[in-house]
Amino acid sequence: MPEQEHRWPCERCGADLRYSPGDTALKCAHCGHVQALPALPPARETALEELDLALALQNDLPPAEMEEVRITPCPSCGAQVEFKGAKHATECPFCASPVAIGTGTQRLIKPQAVLPFAITERQGREAMTAWLGSLWFAPSGLVDYARKGRTLSGLYVPYWTYDAATRSRYSGARGEFYYETRTVTVQVNGKNERRQEQVRKTRWHAAAGWVSRRFDDVLVLASASLPRRYTDALAPWDLGALVPYTPDFLAGFTAEGYTVSLADGHDIARDIMAAQIAEDVRRDIGGDDQRIDQIDTAYAAETFKHILLPIWMAAYKYNGKTYRFVVNGQTGKVQGERPWSVWKIAFAVILAAIVIGGIAYLGQM
Repeated sequence: MPEQEHRWPCERCGADLRYSPGDTALKCAHCGHVQALPALPPARETALEELDLALALQNDLPPAEMEEVRITPCPSCGAQVEFKGAKHATECPFCASPVAIGTGTQRLIKPQAVLPFAITERQGREAMTAWLGSLWFAPSGLVDYARKGRTLSGLYVPYWTYDAATRSRYSGARGEFYYETRTVTVQVNGKNERRQEQVRKTRWHAAAGWVSRRFDDVLVLASASLPRRYTDALAPWDLGALVPYTPDFLAGFTAEGYTVSLADGHDIARDIMAAQIAEDVRRDIGGDDQRIDQIDTAYAAETFKHILLPIWMAAYKYNGKTYRFVVNGQTGKVQGERPWSVWKIAFAVILAAIVIGGIAYLGQM
């Protein structure tokens, strides 16, 4: 499929339009004209297309599910940044390095759905500033810089979702607690005393059986540019608000191309499923404690989607170090790298030493 060039000119003045979060419309920053988007039913009312996982892993998807996109690698951090519309140069949203669009393209799986931004850049910046202000020992200069600094970058981050029907056979043991009374000798005021105490023990019984579970939309980040601990902490996402993909929602925003392959994402999804299946097995075994010796799982009806989720992001360089913060573009939840102020920590240590010393001095008077 050839690359498609998407542009959004204003009907009134010809300037570039930008998607307006929460308004389901395109807005012109030059003249203020608002241009409505076609009404799209949310995914909860529209059956989003699930793609066959086995075909995709064999690189045998229909051509209509693929697209050629311009992907520009950041020269500093290696992030694969995709630009829409007329923008040709910007800063990398991941490390604040200058990035210019190249001419190379990549053939990627098309997104099936997108979760549009629900909060504005201003709301995202206010949430991030409040989060920074709530952190103990955060550098005041960084908080002020974030409050007065440049605007956040609106970024659509790639995710995979995986579905599967599973049936698992397990073997293990069910543990049941019981107590025995024993006599022990303890010292009380320099004298030995004999006391009785209850000791918990476990009686084990062999257990085996089957558990089944239908997994729906197991979410896996398809980007290696952000630490998973940050993006995972942005959950939960309301995937019921997904809409069928249209590039209109990307007008004025940046989208990252996926760098975690479908196969690698599938391995991560299998790990997530395996952890849930183990919990199901423990519940099925029952008792007071459980021991799992083996789980054999059969997977069927495996499908996937490629979706885009919205994140407001800032990469601030402060005192020679880059700090990255991410804001859930749907809920406003914030995560990021934890900055520390050496001076604040030192002052707190000195103050604590003075207080402890004062208390000790008063106790000796």
